[in-house]
Amino acid sequence: MATDPSTPRAKRGAQARGAQAHRTGLAAEDTAARLAESRGLAVLERRYRTPHGEIDLIVSDPAGTLIVFVEVKARRSRDEAAHAITPRQWQRLQAAALHFMAVYHTPTNLPDPAPSNTGPDLRFDVVLVGRDGRARWIENARGFDDF
Repeated sequence: MATDPSTPRAKRGAQARGAQAHRTGLAAEDTAARLAESRGLAVLERRYRTPHGEIDLIVSDPAGTLIVFVEVKARRSRDEAAHAITPRQWQRLQAAALHFMAVYHTPTNLPDPAPSNTGPDLRFDVVLVGRDGRARWIENARGFDDF
């Protein structure tokens, strides 16, 4: 990426850090997607964007009876990653999940729709990725009722 020589050095440094953070985030999301697939979950969406925010990963069980909205966080350590999720991010994640369900939860839009009229179970999970590349998947990190 070429930099404009008229751009102040501090701004160029911030741009480089932002680009590195973006690459780190993409790598963490790749790790989370592989981890989901190793758990038998199908990746429905990656980086699902809505007017309310973005969901890093949306996965489903093969029967379509469970949809999991996954927030992926990468930091120097998994502990740091766990503390990086703010209440505002949780609210945006919930709003984005509700948007996804409003748009896609129809019997013809999900891979294998849930057999009941109640629809699939929904869950919010978190995948924490440390600098060492090791990931920790936390199921039911937050419920819809926790917002």
